[in-house]
Amino acid sequence: MAVKIRLTRTGRKKFPSYRVVVADSESPRDGRFIERVGTYNPKESPARFQVDEKVVLRWLNKGAQPTETVRSLLKKAGLWKKFLDGKREKAADA
Repeated sequence: MAVKIRLTRTGRKKFPSYRVVVADSESPRDGRFIERVGTYNPKESPARFQVDEKVVLRWLNKGAQPTETVRSLLKKAGLWKKFLDGKREKAADA
């Protein structure tokens, strides 16, 4: 079972908002998910991206793969750098 961190669409027509979820890669976009970890609202100015940092880092360390969109949002929020730094520290310790 491959696990992805991805967006599911919510909101009404022409006013999207998204939930950031951890889900099986084979489940539908708006279908079953394992855990909800945050939200993303691109319509706000500036766009609002909120995630539970500890939970996202825990899932990334377990091997969950973010989609390209989520990866770019994590980079903007600074979480992707924290994940890579933690990964390097573990490799240096081993």
